[in-house]
Amino acid sequence: MTNQLRAVLFERGIVLPKRRASLRKRIDELFGDELEISARALKLLRDLRDEWASLDRRIKAYDDELAMLTREDEQARRLATIPGIGIINATALLAAVGDASAFAKGRDLAAWLGLTPRQHSTGGRTRLLGISKRGNKYLRVQLIHGARAAMTHFAKQANRTGEWVRQLLARAHRNVVIVALAAKLARIAWAVLRQGRNFVPPIEMAV
Repeated sequence: MTNQLRAVLFERGIVLPKRRASLRKRIDELFGDELEISARALKLLRDLRDEWASLDRRIKAYDDELAMLTREDEQARRLATIPGIGIINATALLAAVGDASAFAKGRDLAAWLGLTPRQHSTGGRTRLLGISKRGNKYLRVQLIHGARAAMTHFAKQANRTGEWVRQLLARAHRNVVIVALAAKLARIAWAVLRQGRNFVPPIEMAV
């Protein structure tokens, strides 16, 4: 919707910012000015702006509903204690796996989500390939987004997880580390659901 707004005005020589908040402010300012465009184009712009506002209201209503569900559901609250697992990831995980009893261990959940690397063995040597990308695509993508948002947090921690992230960052591409962290988040989520308790960060290592 915002891309459509920018495109319509760009064709008429008006360049708008990409950030949503700046774009919204600039659009409101433009509607207050005397735009040198046809009445038909102006009506189109107003309709796009109104539809954008309507979508924002609907999205906020869904966000509020998910937040309420998370507050009321004990398992969702536990999942939300994990860095990188917010309201959306917590409710999506519960909807997909319930109490995770269908998985014998955390790695099984990560594999079901398609977050574990494929293996190729030849001549007695095993080589890790890319992730399988099987299973629940939506959850996999959401966990990767969560891992991307939480990676800096984990990397700053003076514990085993923080050390693991820092070592990976030193030898692998950032995107590879993000996917590896997403797999770890899936395993942590499995442990939280199966053990029925909040996430507890690992004990900090002695300096």
